[in-house]
This record gives sequence, structure tokens and C-alpha cells, in this order.
Amino acid sequence: MAIDDRDIVHASTALPDGRLRLELSVPGIHCGGCIQKIETALTDVTNVASARVNLSTRRLTVLFTDPDNPPAIGTVLDRIGFDAFLSGSKETKGDSVYRALLKSLAVAAFAAMNIMMLSVAVWAGAEPETRQLFHWVSAAIALPALVYSGRVFYLSAWNALRHGRTNMDVPITVGLVVTYAMSLYDTVTAGAHAYFDAATSLLFFLLIGRTLDHMMRQKARSAIDGLQKLIPLGVTLLHGDGTTTYLTTDKIEPGMRIMLAAGDRVPVDGVIEKGRSEVDLSLVSGESHPVGIGPGSGVVSGGLNLSGAVVLRASAPPEGSYLADMIRLMERAEGVRGRFTRLADRVASLYAPVVHVTALAAFILWYGMGGDIHLALSIAVSVLIITCPCALALAVPMVQVTAARRLFDAGIMMKDGSALEKLIEVDTVFFDKTGTLTCSKPALINKDDLDPAMLKTAATLARHSRHPYAMTIADLWRQQSSQLDDADDVTEVPGSGIEGIIAGSRFRLGRSEWAVGDNDGGRALRDAGPVLTQDGRVVAEFRFEDEVRPESHEVVWRIQEAGLAPSVLSGDSETKVSKVAEMLGMQDYRSGHVPDQKLRTVERAVRDGRKPLMVGDGINDAPALAAAHVSIAPASATDVGRTAADVVLLKDDLRGIITLFDVARSARTLTVQNVGFALVYNAVAIPFAFFGYVTPLVAAIAMSTSSVIVVLNALRLNAPTSTEPVRSIA
Repeated sequence: MAIDDRDIVHASTALPDGRLRLELSVPGIHCGGCIQKIETALTDVTNVASARVNLSTRRLTVLFTDPDNPPAIGTVLDRIGFDAFLSGSKETKGDSVYRALLKSLAVAAFAAMNIMMLSVAVWAGAEPETRQLFHWVSAAIALPALVYSGRVFYLSAWNALRHGRTNMDVPITVGLVVTYAMSLYDTVTAGAHAYFDAATSLLFFLLIGRTLDHMMRQKARSAIDGLQKLIPLGVTLLHGDGTTTYLTTDKIEPGMRIMLAAGDRVPVDGVIEKGRSEVDLSLVSGESHPVGIGPGSGVVSGGLNLSGAVVLRASAPPEGSYLADMIRLMERAEGVRGRFTRLADRVASLYAPVVHVTALAAFILWYGMGGDIHLALSIAVSVLIITCPCALALAVPMVQVTAARRLFDAGIMMKDGSALEKLIEVDTVFFDKTGTLTCSKPALINKDDLDPAMLKTAATLARHSRHPYAMTIADLWRQQSSQLDDADDVTEVPGSGIEGIIAGSRFRLGRSEWAVGDNDGGRALRDAGPVLTQDGRVVAEFRFEDEVRPESHEVVWRIQEAGLAPSVLSGDSETKVSKVAEMLGMQDYRSGHVPDQKLRTVERAVRDGRKPLMVGDGINDAPALAAAHVSIAPASATDVGRTAADVVLLKDDLRGIITLFDVARSARTLTVQNVGFALVYNAVAIPFAFFGYVTPLVAAIAMSTSSVIVVLNALRLNAPTSTEPVRSIA
């Protein structure tokens, strides 16, 4: 038992409703059957309110009610054959399973290739002495390979059997062990045939599928890790006497005063007590422009302090902060998606018992008819080998791998292997606005109306600031000329702007009310962008707005042509969102949506039976990306957006979405063909094996041939992409 029941209360988190939440890592979860087994067992335990398993991250969340009488969760899990560890313990660090699978795959590949070369010589008609020698060499190569590489299946099968259940690894284990044992017996007795090649090839192909499946499911955890990395490890704590100390973030308590320098990310939710600055909330709320903050302003964790030092008074502990809530939203959304059942899982519940019964029936029938145990065993093994799920197991993953390579060449990274399968089912499309439909940098819309001399002066000041507006102005001038004026006494006033002396005059670039000051009648330009003033007189006005991506029009039009109604989900203001929606011809849009509102909108669509596609780029989109039927992040996406999405566009071009739809359509066709072939193959092959028309050698050849056919058919996806419009997928 990996977790002691006595540690449950101490490892749990108290919830506002009085219940406690315990999160465990259960690495032994492999399929939907495991989920059902765990959840059923735990929900029957006294005081357990609910038990939910996340298949993607292999995490178990249990809610229980009575801290004085905690449920024996560890004991129950141990009884049904699952080890559990406290989340974050050393047992959960790293991905040792993936490394073990790669090593096993390499050993199996080496053995299969070498034994197959020896088998070719045997098939070509080698002399009996040579054949016998090759059989012994094959036995020597196969044994360590089967023992080392096959343990992935043996341990899983044994764990299932000793707890009174079965899984797909049971017939695989029986087939491998019996095939090797019978081949070794035939080698010792100088028999004509041995099937070491069949056993090692079978193992090799099965490990390919298992490794691909593990890789796809591990991607989900990286999204949550990306969110956690945004939380700073420590902060500078300001004491009442003015002294400072370093404190790790997890020890922050409400009421503590924290110093934030420019460039620091806000560690916890709080209120600004001293200082002025601007905070970038584009990754948090979707607000496309920096927000000014000062004494009394509330800020949330995850925001980036841009221009000045401030003192923050914490109003929430780390576990109750905005980012912590975001992580919980991500885990909840991924838990729903973790129940997406792939094709192999859908047949797992039927495959094992059917194969066992069929092989056993063949053995009983043939042994009863002739009493030849060797013949009966040979036919039973043939049934096990020929019904090996290699073709079926590779039918979907091989198309996914080929499609992933094809998409990568086109600048598209597919992270979730089931994304293409789900993409063709999409009937609703949600777009984030800032950084997705629009460019990530603000666009200066009145640049042609500006006096070049004033633009040069503004750029002279702007080059000293990291504010997005200032950087845009500086970049715009840099495209025209590399010459700038000399400036003295340049000072940036956090939250207001930047000023300096140029040619004897004091220039200010920033907010109008600050730049004008007491001069010019105290006039402030309402709703204006930053202005440039000379000795208090406005000499230039800069107007910014979101710049719609040039390809957004085509992408939205193509999606509408496919019969899909795209919508905008944005945290930005009503005015800005409606303007972008109108420019793109989109009737439906939602503004002012914070992350949990975006998540609820997507989840509502799912509950209504729709299959939504979410396209977004920031932290505020991450929960919605995880909850959507399928999700895409553009090239400008943050690390969190990239890790949360199923697909990432590597090129800064939204037309990759159209390419993605096209490849998805082709992949669907090939997947249906592969699955259909695999099912027909089994329907035809099983009767031949059952009635003794197939030897284990022929069964191995048939099994390998079926796998090769599936692989070759999947490689057809590398053919030139059709120019057929995206509407063809609808």
C-alpha cells in the first residue's frame, strides 16, 4: 500500500462546505475499466461523497465528509490492485513509465529484426542442422527480449488476474508465453517449426501502440504544469519597520505586504497599497491593453507588473488565488476529457473474453477429436496469435502519427492523437479575440496623420520603455529610420508615461491627463490613447486598436461556408469585441468573459450535445481549451495556451486551421479503412485458425501482414493535400 490511511486527513484540503478533498496519483490506471473499478469501489465506502478519476493525468480526486472518521481509501485501492501516492510525492515525479516503454521497445525491435533475418533463412529451405542452429540462436535472443520487454504486459495481466478481473494484456501474455514455450519445446525435440519470430514481432508491434498511447495521455499534465510555473517560487516580504525578507510563495498569508518590481508576476490575489504601475492582464482576463493600477486597485495572481515598483497586500492565500482556481478548473475540464474513449478501449471489454473462450474452445475441440495435445495446443496458439490486436491497435495510432508528421511539415503540431478524430465532429467554433483573431501587438491606426518630426521625438522617449504602446511607436520609427534625437533626464512615471528634455523642451509621452498636466487649460483628452506634449501642449495624439489578422477574414468565411457558426469569446470590452466581430462578419460574440465564464460557455455547449472547437492563446483561455471537444492554439499563444491545446499552430497564420480540417478529413477516411480492414481480417482469420487451417507460423505471417497493410495505408496520408475547401468535411 503506497499511501497510509492515517495520512489522508493531513494530506487533504478543507473545502468551504465542510468536506475535504484528497488528490492522489494512481499510475496504474490504463483504461475505462480501471476508472469504473476505482470509482465504484470508493463510492461504496462510508463518508466518501464522490470519487473522480482523470485518465489523462492518472489522478484520483476524492471528496469525503468526516475528518474524524476518514475513509480507508488506501486500503480499498490496495485491495482492488492499485497503488496510490500523494500528489507531488517523489513517486509521481518524472515520467519513468515513458522511459521504460522506450527501452522495452528498443529491445523488442532489436530482437524482432535479428530473429526475422534468421527466420528468412529457415523459410528459404535451410538444411536441418542449420535450421536447428538458427532456432537455438533465435531462442537465445528471444528469451531476454520477452522477459525484459514483455514485463509491461505481464505485470498488468498478473495484477488484473490476482484481483479477479481481466484486461487486454491477459491474452497477450498468454500468447507470448505459450508461443515461446511451444517453440522452445519444438527446438529441443528438433521440430520443423519454431515461432520465436512471431512472439518477438508481436511484442514489438504491441509496444509501439502502448508507447504512442502513453505519449498522448501524458500531454494533458503539461498544461497544468505550465500554469504552476507561472507562480513565482518566492517573494520579497515588506515588514512594518521597512526591512525585507525572502519568503516562499506557499507560505504567503492574507495581510502580508509584498514588494513587486517591474517585470514581476503577481504571486497571489491582493490590493495595491503603495505605488503606481500598469499590469498586463492579457493572459488572465483577455484585456488587450495594460491596466493602470495604484493604491486601492485590486490585482489577481498571474498578472505581470509592467512599469513600476508597487507594494501588494495579499488578500488570499496561494491555494485560494486566481491561478490556483485556474489549475482546478483545468483539472476539472481535463477530467471530463479524460473519459474520451479511444477505439482500442471500446473493444477491450469484449476482446479478452472472446479470444480466451475461442482459443480454449479450439483446444478442447481438437484435443477431444484426436487426443493430440501438441496439435490442439498449436491450433489454440494460432488462434491467440492470429487474433492479436496488432492491426486494430495500430489502425488509429499509425494514422495519427502520419498525420502528425504531415501537419508538422505544414507548421502544425498535433499534441493529442485523438484531435483529428474529434475535429471532424465539430459543430461549434469559439474564437478568443486578443492574440487569436487579432494581432498580439496593438496597431497604431493614425500613423499616416502624424508629423514625422513628432513621431521621431515620441520614439526617442519610447525606446526607454517596455510598455506595449511605447514599443509599437519605437518599432514603427525604427522601420523608417535609425536616427533618434538626444534626450536628457528621461524618466518613466509608472502608470502614467515617460518624459524627458529634448532640444530644450520638456516632452511627455503617456496618458493625456498626466502629459498635459496643469498646462493647456488642464485639458484631458477623454477616451484618447497616449499623447505627446511639448511643455504641456499636445503636439501629437496616438490612437491604437486591435489589428485584425489579415487571414482571419478567410478563416472565418471558410468556417461559415462549412455550415458552422463561429462565435467570439473574449474578456475584452463590448466596444472592442463587437467591432472585431462586425469586421469579420460574425453575428455571435460575448465580451467581458473571464476564464470561468468561458469555461461555463464551452461546458454548456457540451452538455447541449454540441461538439465545440475552441481557438485561444492565453491563460484565460486554458480551461476552455481543455474543456472543448477539441482545441487549437495559434503561434502567438502563451506557453500555457500551447500546453492546454490539442493542436498548436507553429506558423503565425490562422489558415493552418483550414489545413488541419483538410488533413482531418483524409485521416478519418484512412482510419475508417484501417479499422474496417482490421475487423474484416479478424472475422476471416479466426475461423481459419479455429478449424486448423493455419499454423502458428502462418498466423504470425498473417498477423504481421495485416499490421503492414494498416501501416502502408496510413502512409497514404503523405500524398499531396487536396485543394478541396473545408466545407467538404461538414
